[in-house]
Amino acid sequence: MNEHDIQLVKETLQHVKKICVVSHFNPDGDAMGSALALYHYFREDGYEVSVILPNAYPDFLRWMDGSDEIIIAQEHLTKARIAIKEADMLFVVDMNAPHRAGQDLQNNISKFSGFKVLIDHHVQPDIVCDVMYSTHLTSSASELVFNFLYRYLSPGRPYSKAIAEALFVGIITDTGSMSYACDYPETYQVLGSLIASGINGEEIHQKVYSNYTESRLRLMGLALSRLTIMPEQGASYMYLSKQDLIDNNFQIGDTEGFVNYGMTIKGVEFTAFFVERDARIRVSFRSKGKVDVNQFARRHYSGGGHHNAAGAFYHGSIEDAIAHFEEVVQKGEY
Repeated sequence: MNEHDIQLVKETLQHVKKICVVSHFNPDGDAMGSALALYHYFREDGYEVSVILPNAYPDFLRWMDGSDEIIIAQEHLTKARIAIKEADMLFVVDMNAPHRAGQDLQNNISKFSGFKVLIDHHVQPDIVCDVMYSTHLTSSASELVFNFLYRYLSPGRPYSKAIAEALFVGIITDTGSMSYACDYPETYQVLGSLIASGINGEEIHQKVYSNYTESRLRLMGLALSRLTIMPEQGASYMYLSKQDLIDNNFQIGDTEGFVNYGMTIKGVEFTAFFVERDARIRVSFRSKGKVDVNQFARRHYSGGGHHNAAGAFYHGSIEDAIAHFEEVVQKGEY
């Protein structure tokens, strides 16, 4: 952020009362962490703050302070739309375009008439905001929120346990427990300062990674049994059908992180994970090194994301989605 943007945000905050924070469909730890950190920060300053998520968040994040105050648009759409409309200031976090919040909220975000701020770490943002704090050269949106709040708005201000925990969750989940997208000294400095504030990093890690449902473990086993390796292309993929989810009592968040297992195989530099949901297939991509899955997702699936992590939707059957993937990969079009 430049000095002009910082001053613009500070001046605007002097004249607003209601703040709304919105993040992407199928919210993960970073969406939750960045949104809840903003929620607690501005609540401490006396603002009326609403957090809106398009659909339910994973059960293993339910312990986070403030999670019970989040408005789930899929369950309370009118309330969510009113909260956005009546807000004086809107924060769009961890997403680079309004459509990532889903059709129910897309227009409300695009047409918001108040002061709009983007805080995001995805490439090629496609949204118009008054202030855009966007860079893909960082671990997570949560790290950017830390910078926004404690380096730009109020340097030296202490952070509460709720804020520190929220930011910690966002950073560790969006880096796979510091196993990717984490080769930045600044990220470790932020984590160090959060730990120094008094939070228990080990306990938080246990709550996030040792608090899964039985359905998640059963679905993980099924997905791994479907693992297909394409050795000549250095690629792999897994899939779960809609019936698989039904048979194993799927809950929101159960398949979070499954795609990463396809990258643990020697010689694999590119992987995909397909999940059939209703009339479309959710596809997650991961890669190593020079394989740019953001460009792959954009070129072949109208999706996008980061250089080594991206996602998209495929409209059609699970069989067609897999066949399409195999075809383009065998042609070396990645």
